[in-house]
Amino acid sequence: MILVTTTPTVEGYTVTGYQGIVFGEVIAGVDMFRDIGASFRNVFGGRSQGYEEELMNARTQALAEMQQRAEAMGAHAVIGVDVDYEVLGANGSMLMVTASGTAVTLTRTV
Repeated sequence: MILVTTTPTVEGYTVTGYQGIVFGEVIAGVDMFRDIGASFRNVFGGRSQGYEEELMNARTQALAEMQQRAEAMGAHAVIGVDVDYEVLGANGSMLMVTASGTAVTLTRTV
């Protein structure tokens, strides 16, 4: 498994090569029933578990896709990772999650 970190370095390791920038993108639709439940929560208050689950799933998928692309480049880790979120669609029913970072090779520091 490829190490993923938001930091520019990995403690105990030296970056020995930069493989390039890698991305993972996911666009997920939120179904009608979750929209209805969320609209009730907007009126009455509370958290939208359906949307939260969809967000977590999309983020997990985007990070996994980014890791797979880094591994295919021969990287050991992805550093400087950033995760961005956007709402798409005419009525905001689509969620886009993008993960990006720099794929690197590492050597253990003695």
